[in-house]
Amino acid sequence: MTNDVIKEAVAKQQSGDRKLAADNSILGKVMTFNIGEQVYGIEIQYVVEIIGMQRITKVPHVPNYIKGIINVRSKVVPVIDIRTRFGKPEIPATSHTCIITLSFNETSVGIIVDNVANVEDIHSGDISATPENKNVNTNAFIQYMIRSGNNPEGPTKLILDVAKLLDEQEA
Repeated sequence: MTNDVIKEAVAKQQSGDRKLAADNSILGKVMTFNIGEQVYGIEIQYVVEIIGMQRITKVPHVPNYIKGIINVRSKVVPVIDIRTRFGKPEIPATSHTCIITLSFNETSVGIIVDNVANVEDIHSGDISATPENKNVNTNAFIQYMIRSGNNPEGPTKLILDVAKLLDEQEA
C-alpha cells in the first residue's frame, strides 16, 4: 500500500502537480545509509534488522557483488556488497560498516553498507523522480529521490528499488 502511494506521489511530481508540494503529507519511512559520501535509502517495510559485520562464508560461482552467506538466527542469508553492486571500489570494513538484512517476496538478503544514518519520514513534497540517465550505473537501482526538505543544501537521498537491487539481470 505505502509503495503505491509513493509511486503515485512520484507520478504527480513528474506531471508538475503543485498540490503535492503544498500537501507535504508523510507517506512512509525510509532507513538511510551511506556509501561513501552519497546517502541512499530503503523503504522501512523491507528492513528486518541491522547487524554488525561478521564472518561471511564465500560461495563459488556467484556474481562478484555477492560476498557469500551468513547465519542469522539459524537462517542462511546471502550478503550483497552494495559498493561492488554499484561498480564502486571496495574499501576495508570499519567499525561503522554493517549489514542491513532485508526481506522481499519471502527472500532474505543482507546488504553491506558503510554506515547507517537514520530512519526518516517520506514527505510528499520532498519526493522527486529519478532522471532518465542510462549512463549512471546506479540509476537502474533508484526508485525515486528525496530532497532534503527544509535544508536545500542537504544531500539528496537516493531511495533504492529493492526488487531491482536483488535482480541478477540488473547487473
